[in-house]
Amino acid sequence: MEMMTIRKLRPEEPAPMTLLLLADPSQQHIEDYMQRGQCFIAEKEKDIVGVYVLLPTRPGTIELVNVAVSEKLQGVGIGKQLVQHAIQTSRIAGFQTIEVGTGSTGVVQLALYQKCGFRMVGIDKDFFTRHYQDDIYDNGILLQDMVRLALDL
Repeated sequence: MEMMTIRKLRPEEPAPMTLLLLADPSQQHIEDYMQRGQCFIAEKEKDIVGVYVLLPTRPGTIELVNVAVSEKLQGVGIGKQLVQHAIQTSRIAGFQTIEVGTGSTGVVQLALYQKCGFRMVGIDKDFFTRHYQDDIYDNGILLQDMVRLALDL
């Protein structure tokens, strides 16, 4: 199996917007949190195959936002490696808690975060209908609520 490396996106490098848009349909939202967070990319043979962003939110707390894997490589463990890397990076940086929010209809994503140790801590009702102009459908269901998960580091 070919090696995959995960590293911080360098300031001079363009954000992998095609990948980022897989996890968040709003380019405006992405550009906003990219300014405030740190972007990490997964590379295989010089191709960017995955991405995640870490965003400090409150003292001691960081949020994992926008975990995305290239569509042709989903389901082979890259997402899990990205989430585990984010957990380790946050722990090393001295954060006490890492949080993540995902759509209530995202069964695969919910399972992934829980496999990595996250626990559900709440539901942000109507998050997606409040924060996105266009309706988002996931698994054929109108996405309305965000499930919030957290992991103590």
